[in-house]
Amino acid sequence: MHQEKAPLTMARIVSTWWPLAASWLLMGIELPILTAVVERMDHPHVNLASYGSVVFPLALIIEAPIIMLLAAATALVRDKQSYKRLHLFMTGTSIALTAVHLGVAFTPLFDWIFNELLEAPKELLEPSRIGLRIMTPWTWAIAYRRMQQGVLIRAGLSRSVGVGTLVRLLGNLCAMLIAGQLTDAPGIIVGTVGIATGVTMEAIFSGILVRPVVKQLPDLPGPGVSSLSWGRLLKFYLPLAMTPFITLILPLVGSAAMARMASPMLSLAAWPAVHGLVFLFRGVGMAYNEVVVALVDEPGAVPMLARFCRRVAVVATLILGAWMGSPLADFWFSDIMNLSPELASATRIGVSLCLLMPAYQVMQSFFQGVLVASERTRAVPEAVALYSLLAGTLFRFGVDHVKITGLYYAVLCFTCGGLMQTLWLWKSSRKLIRAHLDKASLPLPPA
Repeated sequence: MHQEKAPLTMARIVSTWWPLAASWLLMGIELPILTAVVERMDHPHVNLASYGSVVFPLALIIEAPIIMLLAAATALVRDKQSYKRLHLFMTGTSIALTAVHLGVAFTPLFDWIFNELLEAPKELLEPSRIGLRIMTPWTWAIAYRRMQQGVLIRAGLSRSVGVGTLVRLLGNLCAMLIAGQLTDAPGIIVGTVGIATGVTMEAIFSGILVRPVVKQLPDLPGPGVSSLSWGRLLKFYLPLAMTPFITLILPLVGSAAMARMASPMLSLAAWPAVHGLVFLFRGVGMAYNEVVVALVDEPGAVPMLARFCRRVAVVATLILGAWMGSPLADFWFSDIMNLSPELASATRIGVSLCLLMPAYQVMQSFFQGVLVASERTRAVPEAVALYSLLAGTLFRFGVDHVKITGLYYAVLCFTCGGLMQTLWLWKSSRKLIRAHLDKASLPLPPA
């Protein structure tokens, strides 16, 4: 006898979300750990600026097209046929992008990007080159583990994702400590060896966990479910692939702008610490995207998901604000991360200017999750394009006319762009949200 599913409860949302949020929090600790380790080594400003302003942004841009494999696997993998097709897509894409990474890191193309596009301080050139070469495994590892994690989330095993991130973090820390204690390698080598080791360990761990899940998938789609053709996959994924590519170019543009504004070395050295701490609080919102994708079609889901979104937005913002206004901030920057007084002060001001980011991040994840679950992905890169256009225009204005420290101006540009992105996602998902609510005969929640 057919039995209707019970309406989605807040407890079910929390149980799906918290392991993913914990995973993002653990990933957010990665950059503060690197900062704390490198800060205790020789020439910390040069090595931190090399990683945070050149190596990490370039690595992220190269891997950008595969970042949304997590959302794609969560939304699309429901049988062995769809898993195999997405796995083949992931493999081909990650091989191509790894070739791009090698081409940038091991050829004169790197010098052109560094000197002509970034115009970063000359002392960062060789440390950045070495760091990017060590990060070569990054793209494949990210592609593989994000696809497997999406399958785990779809299967209701989101806790496994958090465990995998813990494996990654332990790999990072152990590799950094071993390299730092047993060798005389500079900070950029110690840091990137740790990052590359951790992400590779997480990918292998995720692959082991997903095997029994894949075995239990049906061979073919069930009744009334269309197969995952190449045309459907590309129509779904190509707009999503553009999204992180556009998003991740902007931090590189921001780094280039900071290099041309007041206090360039201070700004570039403080940026990894600012980004790392804010990422901790934004991560709980980033985790919500896959929760919405996995649960939005359940009875009564949208009002409950919207309510939870608002709660997370408020709580994350309040906690970050309280942290910055308390002695805990001094302890974190000065004692835990071992920043110099000048760098700690700049970092604290920079983070304080990012207070709206955790709130709009979780809102973006809610609206974007509705769009992805409905396979209406075109609005996602549109929103990111608006974000980049506004922030990029502000950066251009700032380089020419603004005299304040580049770090402070840059985070304000990112915030303005992020608010624009959130508004467009809300506008684009409004009809889909209303359709879900009409189906359940429930009132529309406030925006």
